[in-house]
Order: sequence, then structure tokens, then C-alpha cells
Amino acid sequence: MSDHLIGLLLGAEEDWPQAFEAILKRVGALKVGGATHTFTSERLTIEPFDLTDPVRSELVIDRLAYWYYHPREWLKKASLVNGTYLLNSPFTFQSMEKHSAYCAMLRLGLKVPKTVLVPYKNPVDNVRWAYTSAKYNQSFDLDALAEQVGYPLYMKPFDGGGWRGVSRVNDRDDLHRAYDESGEMLMHLQATVDYEKFARALSIGPETMVMDFRPDQPMHQRYAVSHDFLSESAGHEAMAISRIVNAFFRWEFNSCEMLVAGDEVYPIDYANACPDVAVTSLHYYFPWAITALVRWSVYCLATGRQGKVDLGTSRYFAIADDPSLDYAAKLEAYLALADEHFETAAYAEWCDTHLPHLEEQVHDWVTSDEFDRLLRQTVQATYPAHEQDELLAHFRGLLELWAADQH
Repeated sequence: MSDHLIGLLLGAEEDWPQAFEAILKRVGALKVGGATHTFTSERLTIEPFDLTDPVRSELVIDRLAYWYYHPREWLKKASLVNGTYLLNSPFTFQSMEKHSAYCAMLRLGLKVPKTVLVPYKNPVDNVRWAYTSAKYNQSFDLDALAEQVGYPLYMKPFDGGGWRGVSRVNDRDDLHRAYDESGEMLMHLQATVDYEKFARALSIGPETMVMDFRPDQPMHQRYAVSHDFLSESAGHEAMAISRIVNAFFRWEFNSCEMLVAGDEVYPIDYANACPDVAVTSLHYYFPWAITALVRWSVYCLATGRQGKVDLGTSRYFAIADDPSLDYAAKLEAYLALADEHFETAAYAEWCDTHLPHLEEQVHDWVTSDEFDRLLRQTVQATYPAHEQDELLAHFRGLLELWAADQH
């Protein structure tokens, strides 16, 4: 028998970890390839570590290392020394932030809106700054750059996340106000697109859910339950872009934001080391997200899938440089590489064979008193008292809709 331990590296979250733990228990023992596999999880603690220390967890789901460097360095050690499978890779998320992702996807020919990187507004906190900037920094005309990009535009950090520091810039006054407030954040100016739909795709391994996202709404109303809000062509392209981005950077738990006009899909944000999986924002889509996270974790462990540190960018660039391929053909060729990386077909077949019971187990749990207690506790911890009854009813209604749609 093979007993597999999944480590959860957590910050302030409680809702999805409890959901993951509950659903993982319902997987049960699986017989795969003549062997029996069982799965448990534990929440990891942060403490000093020797670089030669053993690591008990075979797979770690990381929600912390994008801002907390001590566990980030432990993850690197676990991967390089102990072969621990990581969701996500700290190597590429540290070195390939949103700016690098824009550059890579432009190289592949994706429709990234015009983007310009501007220098820091405030001096960098480094003793070399004064000499270096006086000798090498060129003056520039911020207004002229904005005119080249075109109003309205967005100013946002080159490495941002969670909408930190993002400003819509409609005119010169907005431009200078946002730049003055950016301080020591390194900022992009990015053109906007006259879009019809804002799509947000959450990807976990080879599974992707493309959702109708409304960024101007309060968090609990941002994800609309709308199954056919994109055309078949745009929906396929949005799914493909999300999976391609993840395979390219070896990310396995990530969200991608896209502006959609007709059948045209413009990716604008696709490097989220800690994508939103809160029940109070995903609501209807929350059961799918946690089920996919359990399925992919169990699949990786039971099949002995190995994590990869190196990137196979040359295969993507060979497609990008092929003059015989148009955009649609390149996208399908990239998607084939992504499906190869994620073992998409094999994964779907494996889940059908070994986890046919899981969806019914998840349905039973989401409709149970245990889940309702979790939902109530999360609402009480998240919202002020005078809003709790209304929002609890709101989330219950959406999750009851999900439960009804499963049958």
C-alpha cells in the first residue's frame, strides 16, 4: 500500500482548506496499477530547516510563498533535493512575473494589448541610485507615452496581483495622479480594449473553468453564473490560452484574465500565484474548483507524475516562428504541447476509471449540514454583522443552484 501525504502551505484562508480536507477524505483507497493508494493532508508549519532534512509531503499546495520568502525557499529545497511535487512552481513565479508573461505571450503571437513599462516614480532604496540615475536614466515624457498607448488605459504594477495598484486612466490628470501614487512600484501602461465580456479562467492542472467576471462589482457578485456568455470559438480560445500559459511556465494552479470582443480574445493578466478560490467569491463554482484540486493532486501522486523545473520554451518558439501557420493553427499547436504537458487525455480517462464516485460525494457534502456550517462561519468571519444574513442567503441560493444543476 502507498500512503500519500499532501502538504497545505497556508496563510489566512480557512474555507477552501477545510473543503479540500473534507473532499480528500471522500476519495477513499484507490487501486491503481495493482497497488492500493491512500491520501491524507496536513497543514504545514514554518520553522528552521536543514537543507538535507527529509520532506514528508510528496505534493505541496502553496498559497503563501508569493509573499513569504522563508517557505518559498523551503519549497525550492523540497523540489530540488526531495523531488516534492509543487502547485505552484516558485522558480518561475519568482522570475516570470506578469511582465515576463506578457513578453513570452507576445513572442507566441497572442493578442496582448499594447504595453509600456515606465521607470519608478520614486527613487529606489539603494545607495547606488543617485549616481546610477544621474548618469544613465534618460528623461521621458509620460504624457507622450500615454498618448501613444491611447486613452483610456490602465496603469498597473509589472508584478501585481489581487488588483493591487491598478488604476484606470482616462486623461492626463488621472495619469499623473496614478503615477505619483505608484511610489516605488514599477508600473506598466497598458491599452484597454473595447470589450463585450471580461472572462476569468481558473485552471487547475488540465482542468479550466472560464467564468463571466465583472470586476466593477463587489467581490461576492463578480462571478456571474453564465454558462454560454462566450461564443464557442471565443470560449475555446479562452480555455486554450489559459492552459497554454500554465504549461509554458509550468504553473498548475493559476487564473487568467481576458477581454473578449466578439470572437477576439485579448489576454491581459495571467500570472496569479495565489488565485482566488474563496467560497464567498466563487460560490457556484467553488465545488468544481476544490474537486479539481483534489482530482489533480490525487492523480499526480497515484501516477507518480514528476514535477519539472526546466522549461521547454524552444518548442513553443518553433511554432511561433513557423510562417506556414496562421494564428488559429499556432494556437492549436501550442494547445497540443500544453495537453502533452498536462497529460490531458490520460488524466480524463484516469479520473473516469478511478474517481467516478467523487462528484456524487462532493454533491452530498456540499448539500450537508457540515458544509453549511463552513459557509456560515466563513460569512461571519468575512462580513460585518448587518450584512451577514443577506449574504448567507445569497451564497446558499447560488450553491443550491449548483447542486440542482448536477442532476
